[in-house]
Amino acid sequence: MGRRKKMVERVQTLMDKPKLIRNIGIVAHIDHGKTTLSDNLLAGAGMISKELAGTQLFMDYDEEEQQRGITINAANVSMVHTFEEKEYLINLIDTPGHVDFGGDVTRAMRAVDGALVVVDAVEGTMPQTETVLRQALRENVKPVLFINKVDRLINELKVDSQEMQVRLGKVIDHVNKLIKGMRPENYKEWRMDAANGTVAFGSALYNWAVSVPFMTRTKIGFNEVYEYCKNEDMKSLAQKCPLHEVVNDMIIRFMPNPLEAQKERIKVIWRGDPKSEIGKSMINVDPSGDVALMVTKILTDPHAGEISAGRLFSGTLRRGAELYISGTSAKNRLQQVGIYMGPDRIEVEQIPAGNIVAVSGLKDAIVGTTATTLRDMVPFEGIKHASEPVVTVSVEAKHMKDLPKLVEVLRQVAKEDPTLKVSINEETGEHLMAGMGELHLEVVGHRIERDKNVEIITSTPLVVYRETIQGTAGPVEGKSPNRHNRFYVEVEPMKPEVVELIKSGSISMKMSEIDRRNLLLKEGMTKDEAKGVTHIFESNMYIDMTKGVQYLRETMELILEGFEEVMKEGPLSREPCQGVKVKLVDVKLHEDAVHRGPAQVIPASRQAIQAATLMANPTLLEPYQKVFIQVPQEQMGGATREIQGRRGMILNMETEGDTIILEAKAPVAELFGFAGDLRSATEGRAMWSTEFAGFEPIPANMLKDVVKGIRQRKGLKLEPPKSSDFMSR
Repeated sequence: MGRRKKMVERVQTLMDKPKLIRNIGIVAHIDHGKTTLSDNLLAGAGMISKELAGTQLFMDYDEEEQQRGITINAANVSMVHTFEEKEYLINLIDTPGHVDFGGDVTRAMRAVDGALVVVDAVEGTMPQTETVLRQALRENVKPVLFINKVDRLINELKVDSQEMQVRLGKVIDHVNKLIKGMRPENYKEWRMDAANGTVAFGSALYNWAVSVPFMTRTKIGFNEVYEYCKNEDMKSLAQKCPLHEVVNDMIIRFMPNPLEAQKERIKVIWRGDPKSEIGKSMINVDPSGDVALMVTKILTDPHAGEISAGRLFSGTLRRGAELYISGTSAKNRLQQVGIYMGPDRIEVEQIPAGNIVAVSGLKDAIVGTTATTLRDMVPFEGIKHASEPVVTVSVEAKHMKDLPKLVEVLRQVAKEDPTLKVSINEETGEHLMAGMGELHLEVVGHRIERDKNVEIITSTPLVVYRETIQGTAGPVEGKSPNRHNRFYVEVEPMKPEVVELIKSGSISMKMSEIDRRNLLLKEGMTKDEAKGVTHIFESNMYIDMTKGVQYLRETMELILEGFEEVMKEGPLSREPCQGVKVKLVDVKLHEDAVHRGPAQVIPASRQAIQAATLMANPTLLEPYQKVFIQVPQEQMGGATREIQGRRGMILNMETEGDTIILEAKAPVAELFGFAGDLRSATEGRAMWSTEFAGFEPIPANMLKDVVKGIRQRKGLKLEPPKSSDFMSR
């Protein structure tokens, strides 16, 4: 019987014992050693051979990942570990550390209950460590810590045993500071403490690890570890302190099982009534309850078609079951039910609640949907991504014959990756892909060519701007073409705090009206305005300030269509709008429905908003990124010059030994090609990473040229329209 088959059988026997299950994700900054760690955990569990672990990159099974040496997708695997003479099932997700793939981390955090945070002992906590930890804590996922590459501290930095412990202590303190800041209510319980065993130290590459409980048990202390490393006798250390044993023991001891976790997590990720049948079923991980599945990933399998992976919070999945998909009226039939073992999906008869699953047949599901046996279940909260798409490329098929296929493929990749926005401009026929950064779009482009067999040509990357207003305007009249309907609107900028609350999902049309009103009142909105909020689109708001207008209710849908059209493409340069508040202050409608149809209402609503926007001092917002650079002192000048030469600002500077850590911010438009230039400026000795830092107004002296450039690219008249172009004559 093969090693894999045996493992599958052991996994199946543990699946329906939630007390013995741990669902965990491995998160870290890029290159801190997550995938090597995952591979060695698998080797320890007997899934891959020990000789190959660390080089096999079992979890990086995508060709692109192996070539680049980084994890791009979140890979899933189930394995069995024996702890205190009991077998446990560990469902493990290895996530990417590169900032461009942060969306995958966010989605993986929804499927797991615990996060194993990996930090490089030499580099310490980095910006992306903070970002991924923040995502875990936001999803109410409990962290434990593995400090990796301890051998490098000893052999490369030549620190002594005492200094080593001081450095490791600093990493723990920093992680604790982050937890305290983000989840003060859980801090006491979740704080990392080497003494109680929530921290392990080791080397994923050389396959050894220690923790204080392990040291107490085996009498191998820091001094012994130090000696082994100094003498480069990693083999003996790996035999005495096997990595998989120490780390998996820590996971089982300190990570919650689904029964413990779902009691707490359901409150955070679901807004329904906890006392309802489905609420109780999810809190109790009830396998005989209704099915509640959250889809966190969609993959395409060459044989089975589309695979939906996700977390099953309630019920049992069986082949042939019919599930409703939230947001659609569709019912989908499950064709296959399975679990993941790295690249392989293993089919099983059924999977009960508390597990991470992979099923085929959910053709209407997208990432973030809820699949359930209940027709009217309140869906899970949407997955909030820490960043938004800020870089765009246009995509065309190399060969005309591939054009219909390209349209289909772009729809498919957008379904698989919700941080990718795909739009097709029907007028120009241009296909646009917007992503988190250059690397993100490059990888998607390669994937289209390799997996979908469509050769494509992509443009150089462009920045996604946002249109907004700086002043107020109105009332402005919009008249329908037949002159029988009139709409009067005012526009004003929305407070940045409200924009942030909308973006984070704290304010939405899904929440109860009372909760929304109270939040908006707290942010300084008037009572009438807060009461009149009719629609929120992207981060713009439509407010109905009218009282008792006849026929308005049945016309509102068409009015809002006009509003959405302007918010998707603002009048200045046809870029999306952000932070615009539109108020409907008066309306005159024809009593006969025939005279207030779509062809009359939509243009009138749209033109009133376009004219008002152009009268309210419109401008463009450009995306910024925070840039973190670690550089030796003597190379600091080169690094700061690079930032300042790109309209950047140095925000903070810290010294650690002979290394300077710079924190800066710069516009995304200026950061193309930054990697190569920074390398030259610092003789290749700088390490850097970025993090999305929101949108800021473009400098006034650049506005005209940037608008002209965008309009030229889109084939529009170079001069932006005037408000009078949209006013009824």
